Amino acid sequence: MTTADGVFFLASVLSLGFAHYHKGETETYHVSPGHLFLMKCPTADSDTNITWSHEGEHNLSLPAGVEVRNGTLWFLPVQVSHDGSYICEKRDETGLFKFTLGLSVSSGECPDLSETISITMGVTDGLPCKQKEILELNNTRNIQWMKDCSPIRRHGEPISVEEDGFMMLPLASQRDAGIYTCLVDINVDGRSYTSARSIKLTINSDKVMPEPKVVSPQQEVVVVDVGTRVELKCLAYIGFSEDNETLIYWTVDGIYAEDHDELHESWKYVNDGDWVFGLSTLIISEVPRQFLNVPIGCCVMTPTGVKVAFVSLQEADHSALYTSVTLCILSPLTVLILAAALIFFKVDLVLAYRNLSGRFANQSAPDGKLYDAYVSFLHSDSLSSAETMKFTRQILPEELERKHGFSLYIRGRDDCPGEAMHDAVAATLRQCRRLILILSPDAVCCSGVKTEEAPIHNNMNQLCYEHKVGLYDALTQNSPRVILLEIDGPVDYSLLPESLRYIKRKQGALRWRTPHTGTHKLMKLDPNRNLWKNLRYHMPPVSSGKLKTLV
Repeated sequence: MTTADGVFFLASVLSLGFAHYHKGETETYHVSPGHLFLMKCPTADSDTNITWSHEGEHNLSLPAGVEVRNGTLWFLPVQVSHDGSYICEKRDETGLFKFTLGLSVSSGECPDLSETISITMGVTDGLPCKQKEILELNNTRNIQWMKDCSPIRRHGEPISVEEDGFMMLPLASQRDAGIYTCLVDINVDGRSYTSARSIKLTINSDKVMPEPKVVSPQQEVVVVDVGTRVELKCLAYIGFSEDNETLIYWTVDGIYAEDHDELHESWKYVNDGDWVFGLSTLIISEVPRQFLNVPIGCCVMTPTGVKVAFVSLQEADHSALYTSVTLCILSPLTVLILAAALIFFKVDLVLAYRNLSGRFANQSAPDGKLYDAYVSFLHSDSLSSAETMKFTRQILPEELERKHGFSLYIRGRDDCPGEAMHDAVAATLRQCRRLILILSPDAVCCSGVKTEEAPIHNNMNQLCYEHKVGLYDALTQNSPRVILLEIDGPVDYSLLPESLRYIKRKQGALRWRTPHTGTHKLMKLDPNRNLWKNLRYHMPPVSSGKLKTLV
């Protein structure tokens, strides 16, 4: 029973026989300035007619910042000038009762202690917040406890605070002794306040035997490999001293561990301040498969009871590791394969991409040029020139124009008779995206070297001009790009201009092979299959309109 409750009981008894009763100061409250505080008259309720006054004032009125609400004295907030005694008068049908309550304004952030509470060492107990009037307002925002006016840093299991502010101290020890302050944050009339009460805690050294408690394990799962060595540890709180009445032992699927030859147990005491723990170790030399996924219990037995905690073994899953190793091995190999595919199948990939993009795209050539290629070759009356003519006029157009939709300008087929040769050649070359130079073994034109073997033809000047204009634009403006195409055997580039030798060194040349009718017809093979693919690779993409027409 608190002091206030005793006053209430005594006042109730005396009020039965007296009409008036006056009692001296019943309790002194310690509060810090700036905090919210509610002072309630003993035995009074909200329906009781209560009158408050400040002792020492001339007119017994209340100081500024203090007001009465429903019979309760409100300090909004506490100020140094509020220090002193306050008198509450209760009047009812039995008479008039007067109580004097003291208010002591502390100097620090945390108020001076109001009372002392003692807890027995080793017992789980706690401290009340002692702010019933504040908590009953139902607009509390936060409850916080402090020790010696600092945040609590407890050794061992932490404290817990209940909804009514009660602070629980598990397994109290001498380290828990001190002055505790309960702070309550609250909102009143749109303003934020803090209310605080301090209590001194002492620890009774009369030790009692606490119940055992297993700290670890707690339903743990240990991942292991079958056949490997494993150590399982069990830590249990057993009291305040080392004694022979405490026993820690292990069970595996309900069978004592000592019944298994492959199991070994050991345990020792561990002192941590005022607490004594037992640490037991279960050693499994080689984990058998029958120990997987079964309950392995750590049992702690003391005179006050028995506690059991379980742990289980689970086989490690190495599939993720195997997958990672496989990926690490295959990734470089995959990169090498892709790189090789890009090198060896670059032409096929590019042609396939052009084919797909050309079918789904709907756009015309952005450069506005009329022809995909200008075909230049040497006219003569020799047999090799006849083969060159056939290739240029028949085979090349059949493959590029009719099968794949390219537009070619072939000299001798597409030029107009009588037009100015130099102007026409220059203008036409600038309307072409590529310049295909067909070279044969007798191609010794424009070398600037006159030999007896170098044949002279009537159209040599035009051919030289085509080479001169086309190669100049190709080398200086990169348009049109030049494609060298050799037919009828190897070409001696030493007899050709330096510009052609440069292009040969830089990008090489394609070669046409005259098919042997019988052999390739029988085997159904085209010896120039790669030539056509490489030629199309060097040619510009065909516009989508031409591809749709071919399809």
